[in-house]
Amino acid sequence: MNANFRKGKKAEYYSMEIARYWVDDNGKTEITALKRTLGHYADTFVLDGCLELRRDNYVYRRIADCKVYPYYSATPKLRRNGLQGSLADIEPTRLIEALLTDSRAETMFKAGRKTDLNYFLQHSMYFDLYWNTYKIVLRNGYHIADISLWIDYIRLLERCGKDIHNAHYVCPLDLKAEHDRYQERARIIQEREEREEQRKKAKESEERFRELKSKFFGLSFTDGLIVVSVLESVDDYYKEGNALHHCVGQCEYYLKPQSLVFSARIDNQRVETIELSLETFKVLQSRGLCNKATEYHDRIIRLVQKNARQIRKRMTA
Repeated sequence: MNANFRKGKKAEYYSMEIARYWVDDNGKTEITALKRTLGHYADTFVLDGCLELRRDNYVYRRIADCKVYPYYSATPKLRRNGLQGSLADIEPTRLIEALLTDSRAETMFKAGRKTDLNYFLQHSMYFDLYWNTYKIVLRNGYHIADISLWIDYIRLLERCGKDIHNAHYVCPLDLKAEHDRYQERARIIQEREEREEQRKKAKESEERFRELKSKFFGLSFTDGLIVVSVLESVDDYYKEGNALHHCVGQCEYYLKPQSLVFSARIDNQRVETIELSLETFKVLQSRGLCNKATEYHDRIIRLVQKNARQIRKRMTA
């Protein structure tokens, strides 16, 4: 539609038909349309041309969604399949095809789920994946305030191993809160899987680790309460990091040639993880749970520094 304005005159409006969709009773669709021109803009056409049979594409689909036009008539089969009322929340061309070919679309449209149906028509993969789940929503009369958020939520439930055919999960009282809760769970699962994958990858580095650190294996010292021992495998690094919630494993400290990592324990319970420089023989860092220092922090550092000579001997052995 175009509008021409001239000073002192009323605006003149005129419209031109760009495309026309033809749909038979079996849902088969063809399009007659003006020819598109070459150029940077998608919606440019040969305006003095004729409507001819064309290959359908996203440009014609976008133009023909007809969302602003409120009046229409329907064939008997479409009326039987539920086509009535406003189409403001759905793309008519996709809807008509779906009503003629897909009983799921008919079920949803007759149930007044226009917004949800429009989403599924735009995302057909989810329509196929989660239709059985959505039927539970229909049976329970559950209102979905945000269909895209609900789909994300169902995917999170799957990720967390929950039953997506159980109304308890599928129809939450507070969709946003449950979505956020399972999003956090999925994040934790993802991190765990990444750590495990990294751990498997790290095992391939075991040979290199032994070349660097095997001379220090068996090194241990104590002050009577605290026992400080060298970590002797890549797996030990990951166990230490997972137990104390720090990154000694994930950041591949086991492959650092100029440092040595110890575990400080009391009654075989991990207290802190210590990194010692093999160049200066000074403690670079000592970390407890969640990278925090413990009440034994200074005592642990003094114990390691006191036994630096034993470490030097291993260097020259």
